[in-house]
Amino acid sequence: MNAAWARQIRAVIGLEWRKTFLSRRGWWVYLVALAPVGLNLMHSLVSTQVQFRNHGVFQDIRIFAIEFETYFLHLGIFFGCMGIFSNLFRGEMLEKTLHYYFLTPMKRELLVIGKYLSGLIVALVLFVPSATLSFWLLGRHQGAAWSEFLQHGPGLSQMGWYAVVTALACAGYGAVFLVAGLLVKNPMIPAAVVWVWENLNPFLPSLLKQISVIFYLKSLCPVQVDSVPPPLAVLVTETDPTPAWLAVPGLVIVASLILAYAAYSARRAEISYGE
Repeated sequence: MNAAWARQIRAVIGLEWRKTFLSRRGWWVYLVALAPVGLNLMHSLVSTQVQFRNHGVFQDIRIFAIEFETYFLHLGIFFGCMGIFSNLFRGEMLEKTLHYYFLTPMKRELLVIGKYLSGLIVALVLFVPSATLSFWLLGRHQGAAWSEFLQHGPGLSQMGWYAVVTALACAGYGAVFLVAGLLVKNPMIPAAVVWVWENLNPFLPSLLKQISVIFYLKSLCPVQVDSVPPPLAVLVTETDPTPAWLAVPGLVIVASLILAYAAYSARRAEISYGE
């Protein structure tokens, strides 16, 4: 990448991240990101009362593992990325301003990269601190035992892995919803299809499980939990988790391929605001 391309990408990022942070359509994304922080803060405050001290550090670790998989991966990050990334192009089309970008002497591939990176910055700023702060707050009421777990136990390592999984989830789902916003008039339709597919993952055969983002994200989680309730657990197919040395580059490659397809589509896109 030459210096001119790098300057153009930085210019797009500089314009887009401000619009994304201040978008009136995306105000609910902040609530989605802040909800677990508030919930875990309440848990920590309530549990400081003597009468509620009925669980230890490892119970809190398991609680957060369930919370992370159930809320962050299946709901918060998924729909947060939908709100952030699907509007990067679709929002411009609704406001009838996308042609201004297309009229500039800039390759459309660079525009896609710049918009994607701006959305990724916003997603990372919102969800990575949310995940790590939620983890820290959940067990804060344990006092010295929690500090010992963080400083001399696996606590900081687990927190780091949750941050990595969150970042990879933002990158993967962000690429998916960027393409959806570019190609589909109503991104809610592909979002619903992807969400159903991701939530059916535990019940799919082993081969089909690997054709999803959530499978690799769950493989990277530091604490594995059974998120399927007992009545449905008999339908779950057991599959060995993918090792980190395959899952991390695999997710990066998949996101890159999706982004490359978005760049290819943008290069041939034609604007028709009347549709």
